[in-house]
Amino acid sequence: MCTQTKAAALIANIPEAEIDPTGVFKYVLIRVHSKEDGDDSSVDIVRGYAWAEYHADIYDKVAEELEKGGHLDRECIGGGRIKHDCQSKKIHVYGYSMGFGKANHAVSTEKLKVRYPKYEITWADEGY
Repeated sequence: MCTQTKAAALIANIPEAEIDPTGVFKYVLIRVHSKEDGDDSSVDIVRGYAWAEYHADIYDKVAEELEKGGHLDRECIGGGRIKHDCQSKKIHVYGYSMGFGKANHAVSTEKLKVRYPKYEITWADEGY
């Protein structure tokens, strides 16, 4: 009989992309993984919010939410910026984080495409 760990169940229910509905803002790419022995489940998630002055502000808030319960661990694997134009259904991912380095924008873009399937989503390594 196969049983799923508490961490794996939690990871399966984490939205892979959450960003503000419009504007230009910072984002981080975070790898979430299980703390439980023998459980190698993980997921990369995108979080981007206009309220954040620094990439670390987003990471700290998300890390606090993920730590509840003690089953999950996380690491920031980079950051950048997102330009989200909900009127024209376009998202552009670019730039980097001074503190965390550049996220893999190709990975971030794929996560956003799942969340916004009717959007034109592009990325570039240029820009800050």
